[in-house]
Amino acid sequence: MHARFVVRIRVIALFVILAVLVIVGRLYVLQIVRGHSYAVRANAQFLPQTSPLLDRGTIYFTDKNGTQITAAALKTGYAIALNPTKVVDAEALYQELKDITDLSHEEFIAKATKADSKYQVVAQHLDPSLGADLQAKQLPGLILQQDHWRLYPGGSLAAQTLGFVAYNADNKQEGRYGLERFYNSTLERNSGDLYKNFFVELFGSVQSLAGSKEQGDLVTTIEPAVQAELERQLAAYDTAWHPKLSGGIIMNPQNGEIYAMAVSPTFDLNAFNEETNPLIYANPLVQNVYEMGSIIKPLTMAAGVDAGAVTEATTYNDTGCITVDTKKICNFDLKARGVVPMQEVLSQSLNLGVSFVATRMGSATMREYFLNRFQMGSTTGIDLPGEVGGMVSNLQSPRQVEYNTASFGQGIAMTPIATARALAVVANGGFLVTPHVVREVRRTNGDKDTKTKEGVQVLQPQSATVVSRMLTKVVDEALTQGAYKIDNYSVAAKTGTAQIANPGGGGYYSDRFLHSFFGYFPSYNAKFIVFLFAVEPVGAPYASTTLAPPWHALTQFLINYYNVPPDR
Repeated sequence: MHARFVVRIRVIALFVILAVLVIVGRLYVLQIVRGHSYAVRANAQFLPQTSPLLDRGTIYFTDKNGTQITAAALKTGYAIALNPTKVVDAEALYQELKDITDLSHEEFIAKATKADSKYQVVAQHLDPSLGADLQAKQLPGLILQQDHWRLYPGGSLAAQTLGFVAYNADNKQEGRYGLERFYNSTLERNSGDLYKNFFVELFGSVQSLAGSKEQGDLVTTIEPAVQAELERQLAAYDTAWHPKLSGGIIMNPQNGEIYAMAVSPTFDLNAFNEETNPLIYANPLVQNVYEMGSIIKPLTMAAGVDAGAVTEATTYNDTGCITVDTKKICNFDLKARGVVPMQEVLSQSLNLGVSFVATRMGSATMREYFLNRFQMGSTTGIDLPGEVGGMVSNLQSPRQVEYNTASFGQGIAMTPIATARALAVVANGGFLVTPHVVREVRRTNGDKDTKTKEGVQVLQPQSATVVSRMLTKVVDEALTQGAYKIDNYSVAAKTGTAQIANPGGGGYYSDRFLHSFFGYFPSYNAKFIVFLFAVEPVGAPYASTTLAPPWHALTQFLINYYNVPPDR
């Protein structure tokens, strides 16, 4: 009997311990996981809150050391409204509030004296200390409200990538553009379940307390110092060359992590409502397609080498111009070079050279590489909204001329991000990776969702090495006669200057160009790929003049900032 008694005591003790652990766990969820939302509710008992009160997850940048830096967060403070029916002295009230409201004297007085109105907003997003001071003054007609708003500490940093939060047609705040939109269901919070009996929540479902399994915070791959440097270089470029648009991407070609993605012109995320042109909010790096020009030539060469159509030693007879399917194709300067090896095709950027490679491959083989392996017509799967696929219908044509022009980046159009992904294939040993901006989603229930995916091999490693060797020689010897060669570092690069299509009259403008530039390093084990482009720069015909300097500056910055060891 004594033994049975001891067993019962132990069983009861075990149940008590388990119950205590459950209660402690639930209390942790209530106080830590949902503590902020309960604090909001508590504050609302003393001050009315704006409706609806924003509650949203955080977005983080990640610096080179792995430290997370807030990119988008909630700011808590006060909003001020007036009840005109209780305002005793509108002028005196204005004098009290003139330093914290953006309204003019006339606007303020009109709101403070508006007949038949009991609610007029006069200031928002006020610091908590200001709200407390005003509350103590007990000014007649003054209404203080708790306020939450989205704050972007970096201002314009990565604006088109982050996006912002704004009201929709249903008067609900939601993510608009960028990560805020793409991950809206992850970032938004539903606090409706807070208004239950505390003990129901305490002893209810753990999952209901922790929130939706989809909710969480975003940890991005954006490195703020790299992002800032890219934006600085684009701003300087715009000052020098006045393009309609410029942009850039800095990516890890090995896994698709994007360290920086920028567009110029840009805008301040904390003052997005002051912009007059809504097109500035969009991200042309994923939403617009362009004929990229000669930076496509390395992909043509890679396909030709991989398919066995050409080798580095292959030569052809360059006549300056040829006619294919009744269409004339020429080198950029119309000049003939005679017998030319494949290296010079990239070093001198010869249209006839890559046309020769395309012809040697044949249309079916080139289509296989461009459409199926390099995925030029597909979306990349990047975690940003509005991505479009490429315009590559010419690569379904029976006419050889379409393949020849596509070989040097005309007649087909791609997004900048799809272009950068395709070019990364020659930088990483032949793998097609998935570009992504978010490295990890940290769920409110404690789970972590990693976004990096393994690449798919679409090119033999030796083929990528051949093209990397050729592009390294372009930098060492051909690009402005070797002016951008970096001692002790192997760097591969190629420029692109594309004619811009005339949508009205057909054909191409004779005086409008798209400049592009890409480079990666180290050449044979690349850690970074840098892609730049500009639409209609003014004052120089070739990208080697306009984009080589900012590309070189960014490469030097990355080498120094990440302390990249020399490889030669």
